[in-house]
Amino acid sequence: MSVATSAAGLRRAVRESVSGLPREFWWLWTSTLVNRLGAFVATFMALYLTLDRGYSASYAGLVASLHGLGGVISSLVAGVMTDRFGRRPTLLIAQSSTAASVALLGFMREPAAIAAVAFLVGMASNASRPAVQAMMADIVKPEDRVRAFSLNYWAINLGFAISSAGAGFVAQYSYLAGFLGEAAMTLACAVLVFLKLPESRPERGPAGAPARATAGKNAGAGPGTGTRTGTRTGAAPEASIGMGTVLRDGRFMSVVSLSFVVALIFQQGFVGLPVAMGADGFTSADYGFAIAVNGVLIVVMQIPVTRFIQHRDPRRLLIVSSVLAGYGFGLTAFAGSIAVYALTVCVWSLAEIVNAPTQTGLVVRLSPVHGRGRYQGMYTMSWSVAALVAPLMSGLVIDRFGAAWLWGACAVLGTVAGAGYWLLMRGLDLDEGTEGAPAKKPTEGVPAKTPAGPSAEVPAEAEAPAETAAPAEVPVGTPAEAPVRTPAEAPVRTPAEAPVKAAAPEAGAA
Repeated sequence: MSVATSAAGLRRAVRESVSGLPREFWWLWTSTLVNRLGAFVATFMALYLTLDRGYSASYAGLVASLHGLGGVISSLVAGVMTDRFGRRPTLLIAQSSTAASVALLGFMREPAAIAAVAFLVGMASNASRPAVQAMMADIVKPEDRVRAFSLNYWAINLGFAISSAGAGFVAQYSYLAGFLGEAAMTLACAVLVFLKLPESRPERGPAGAPARATAGKNAGAGPGTGTRTGTRTGAAPEASIGMGTVLRDGRFMSVVSLSFVVALIFQQGFVGLPVAMGADGFTSADYGFAIAVNGVLIVVMQIPVTRFIQHRDPRRLLIVSSVLAGYGFGLTAFAGSIAVYALTVCVWSLAEIVNAPTQTGLVVRLSPVHGRGRYQGMYTMSWSVAALVAPLMSGLVIDRFGAAWLWGACAVLGTVAGAGYWLLMRGLDLDEGTEGAPAKKPTEGVPAKTPAGPSAEVPAEAEAPAETAAPAEVPVGTPAEAPVRTPAEAPVRTPAEAPVKAAAPEAGAA
């Protein structure tokens, strides 16, 4: 194969990976990249407190815990704000607050003041995540969401990889310059959101009326731009979609619990792995080399792997990635050299590449349109809580039983998570939640019926007047447009009773 042919194939692959996504997505993607390019506090907080300020490791751990606790609290608060006030205002508040608090942290000198401001930084910096994910779900077509979330995850890791190296040099010169640099980059994100990103929150009709997703109209996009988000007929009014609704959603909360287990495993790469390698006599530079494999692999492999998985069954992907993550860390028990440690990082990094966009896509699918912020906030909280629990878990297990038991526990947790996904998803009908599989069609020759009742009096044409088709040939109840509902929102319908979805292109291809 010639070099020209290989280059042409590479260009075609890149074009297919990035084409078809709306302009608003790319502004949001750019905002994410700029934000991560400025990351400094999360990476160098411990070094700043111990080396530059002279505080103890225990105090540095306390500050890190307060920073994480702030993220746990803001996940839920920001989720509510995202639904109630909108995605754009929440992003602007979160990023402006992050810029101000990070800059303030650089000037704090007293231990109590540092701890308090670090808590505020944790709250502010984590508050943008539910809004970003909800806005992305609003503006991207259902069949493109896994690809979009994957590209966003790629931007996060690319920005983090670059910022980690650059911030290291900045820290040698001045930690204050690092704090101010992150504040400036985050403020630039807020300006970008203000200038380029319109509100994407779907408009809400009166109680009992269909929820109209109007991200395309709000963003100035016309038909075919991929900004229509799937309409939920008979969606509950905003007042009825509270945190109680999220907590009562058994299937979704099961996903959140499994997400916590998987996040607990992945966190060991940053809390358990360096401790274990240090106990085996390896240096911090050795750990830096091993963990750098994670960032490099994600940057290099995220896009090609996403092209491979984007139309495959998410159930299998989540099961396989969970087990692969657990046993990838389990293999660390047999590592005795840098090369073997790097190899184990490759295994669980591949699981991370598959799991992250698939899991986020599933959360969107299970979220009601007007509750996306709250649902995303709860999902984000599972990762924040895992970041708090993981250090305690790794320290306790390594101190009492040894590192080999920690890696064995990871293998067990991965198996438990895989089994949990299998049990949770085996009863999930294709027309309820599997985006990668074809939706069921109505019985041959029998048109799909619009259910009786006040919640279904709007004809299918009202949802997508430009894309109507013959009733018997249109997929019914496509999963990306009809997330799983709680009993309070709408009665469960059989495929033959579900309303016809006229937007066939959004069904997702197998």
